Amino acid sequence: MIKIMFVCHGNICRSPMAEFVFRHMVKEKHLLDKFYIASSATSREEIGNSVHYGTKRKLKEVGISCDGKTAVQLTKKDYEIFDYIICMESYNLKNALRIVGEDKEKKIFRLLDFSTRPRDIADPWYTGNFDETYNDILEGCEALLNYILKKQMIE
Repeated sequence: MIKIMFVCHGNICRSPMAEFVFRHMVKEKHLLDKFYIASSATSREEIGNSVHYGTKRKLKEVGISCDGKTAVQLTKKDYEIFDYIICMESYNLKNALRIVGEDKEKKIFRLLDFSTRPRDIADPWYTGNFDETYNDILEGCEALLNYILKKQMIE
């Protein structure tokens, strides 16, 4: 089973959006049994809070539910459990490393590092642009899934 943890600052906007978009993609390819997909925060600010209404609205618009998700924080133990720790931006990556220690196994990436245009994903908490965030996350999730399918030779 391939275990993926998506990470952002608060685990209420970008990382849950990535978690549920990626899960939806995997489900459509009938590969859900081959993946364990989760998301978490580098901060403690939103722990226990539900997904931001902007993310909920955007996901609902594209037919994806995130019901029941509440924010949790990334832990040092997550590094042992997950195969991929996928951050939304460089700042999240730096903070994830602070939490888990060094990345000896090269598991920590930015989501858009898998795309043809590596870059950070802007935080819609500040920009208010959940459409742009969704488009970036969709691009990154498609690229990540293609990367994993090729690497693992999953059909």
